Amino acid sequence: MKKQLHRFGARTVTAVAAMVFAAQAAWALDPFQVQDIRVEGLQRVEPGTVFASIPLRVGDEYNDEKGAAAIRALFALGLFKDVRLEAVGGVLVVVVEERPTIADVDFAGAREFDKDVLKKAMRDIGLTDGRPYDKALTDRAEQELKRQYINKSFYGAEVVTTVTPIERNRVNLTFTITEGETARIKDIRIVGNKAFSESTLKGLFDQDTGGWLSWYTKSDRYARSKLNADLETLRSYYLQRGYLEFRVDSTQVAISPDKQDISITVNVTEGERFVVSGVKLEGNFLEREDEFKSLVTIRPGEPYNADQVAETTKAFAEHFGNFGFAFARIEAVPEIDREHNRVALVLQADPVRRAYVRRIQVAGNNRTRDEVIRREFRQFEASWYDGEKIRLSRDRVDRLGFFTEVSVETQEVPGAPDQVDLVVNVAEKPTGSLQLGAGFSSAEKLSFSFAIKQENIFGSGNYLGVDVNTSKFKRTLVFSTTDPYFTRDGISRTLDAYYRTDKPYDDQGGNYELVTTGAGIRFGVPFTETDTVFFGGNLEATRIKSGTNIPAAYLAYADRYGRSNTGVPLTIGWSRDGRDSALAPNSGVYQRLNTDWSIAGDARYVRANYQYQQYIPLNKKFTLAFNGELGWGKGMNGRPFPFFKNFYSGGLGSVRGFDQGTLGPRDVTGASLGGPKKITFNTELMVPFPGAGNDRTLRLFTFLDVGNVYGDGEKIRMNEMRASVGLGLSWISPLGPLRLAWANPVRKFPGDRIQKLQFQIGTSF
Repeated sequence: MKKQLHRFGARTVTAVAAMVFAAQAAWALDPFQVQDIRVEGLQRVEPGTVFASIPLRVGDEYNDEKGAAAIRALFALGLFKDVRLEAVGGVLVVVVEERPTIADVDFAGAREFDKDVLKKAMRDIGLTDGRPYDKALTDRAEQELKRQYINKSFYGAEVVTTVTPIERNRVNLTFTITEGETARIKDIRIVGNKAFSESTLKGLFDQDTGGWLSWYTKSDRYARSKLNADLETLRSYYLQRGYLEFRVDSTQVAISPDKQDISITVNVTEGERFVVSGVKLEGNFLEREDEFKSLVTIRPGEPYNADQVAETTKAFAEHFGNFGFAFARIEAVPEIDREHNRVALVLQADPVRRAYVRRIQVAGNNRTRDEVIRREFRQFEASWYDGEKIRLSRDRVDRLGFFTEVSVETQEVPGAPDQVDLVVNVAEKPTGSLQLGAGFSSAEKLSFSFAIKQENIFGSGNYLGVDVNTSKFKRTLVFSTTDPYFTRDGISRTLDAYYRTDKPYDDQGGNYELVTTGAGIRFGVPFTETDTVFFGGNLEATRIKSGTNIPAAYLAYADRYGRSNTGVPLTIGWSRDGRDSALAPNSGVYQRLNTDWSIAGDARYVRANYQYQQYIPLNKKFTLAFNGELGWGKGMNGRPFPFFKNFYSGGLGSVRGFDQGTLGPRDVTGASLGGPKKITFNTELMVPFPGAGNDRTLRLFTFLDVGNVYGDGEKIRMNEMRASVGLGLSWISPLGPLRLAWANPVRKFPGDRIQKLQFQIGTSF
């Protein structure tokens, strides 16, 4: 006779517990020896899973305690919605009813999120193909989806789950989402302000009631995290202007009944405005009080400024770090005189202890070899901690141009109070690129160029590039490779080989060509941390291929010195790079001087080019950039300056808004000849692109360009300078540095070739 010992259903914990006690009371049996175990009701679950889970084996003595433990273990697997234990003679029969298995998870009506993203989120919860269906997980998934939509300001979003049974005890899950409309910020109120107008304070917020760019920035969508950031901005604004006791009392966020409009009210107490009466130093300043006093940016007699206080304490900490005190404690203690609204600041310093660097670790370099990063470090292991060398090391790694982010973290060593570890965290950017360039003009229509470059080949830090220009009029093939550490001391070596052809534009007529081939080698010797001297030499040949409409200047040179010219120019150059970043500089100066002196061959000349760049941070967002470039050339040994060594100007990298390389002297045929004298000035005001987030390389800029090229014997006249103004965008894209510019020439002359819209991937300033 079959006897039912226990039965558990998928109910609440309380009900299950009650059934256990009831079963034990009602069907308690005398213990019996298990002669066999049989499992019934399995469809997809392997019998071995059941046998491995229950605490009973053939030959064991069965009792109620072991039976209850077996049922609990099987339910804990999450595979069954019902379990029964039955006894037939000496055979223990385990009867199970499997949960349905999820066959597919789909989403209907989801437009704000990609379906693949939603499926990944469900997979993280446990709802995915092949997993047992669990109603509790489905409810949790619904709540998670609603939460995600609320974060996107879809407060009226509804989620309905449909469970569709199919064959073989499987189900399809469909989440039907009614997104509705996004809730927009209708109103922002600031209550309690007296010193500043409400419009001024609301202008500080990233969140607003909408504008012409809201479709992109989504600034009119409410998010608690954004509101917290805006409140911190508001607090900083007051603390920068003397309101030492400013506070945000409360914030209220109200949503309309139709869940479409949001109103935000911020209640503040400004407090009194305090003026700094004095600054005192207390504590141990290593007997260098005068050095530390020179770092104080807090000005007595001016309103209290929290930024100045933070800047001073940071400068103190960094200066202590220069002497090995990595954990110096700096505290600015205000002594408030409320009667006269004055505050005296006491800067208390405790160097704590001197430390040395035990180990330098590199993290985040999945491709770049450790040695490429370590060889840029000027702080060494087993040496005293030096904050200045660490900052210099960070800047040198950043200037490699291989990483979008570089930071150095100082970690204490447990059990060793005088030791620290440095962790260099880097975020790699793609250093291999297919670089594309294009321009549009009425003369050429659309022209293209491309280059295949690898700035960090095989993670070695070496450069390898093939530059190809397939333009109808200017074709180029350049092979170049650079080993930045040709020697252990950091001497670099660059090898170049190139082939160039130049043809006249269609509207100039003619079919002649200038063909230049050459090869060269250069070495770079670092003299200081920012100064490098270059020297090397080239072998090159330039040939004029016969054709029609050859410019008179070319013919005159060819008649006198031949259609084929060779040269052996020696190169001497110098560069100083003090920028804070090679990718997206915000501060610092970059200078470069390069001279060529051809000492042998048919072409005898000297040629020099000087470039100066400076980046000035105006505040946390705006950066002012200057670029100046001067070029000069002169023929030697009684020969004129070779026309094929002329400078050219116009287009990206020089004076935008004019066709590439078309400024300066022209032949009677209209061909651009260039010249031995060049002058270019560029000014840019840069700002992060709205909504760019952490991508510091995506920036908008407005610019003013001035420049021209002058022929041999011509004087540099400022009234002949071309000028343009415009707007642009720069971005270190996955394909390479991108520059897009729209320029309007404000000073132009008849015959100038205008090209207002230009873009290129791979160009610089």
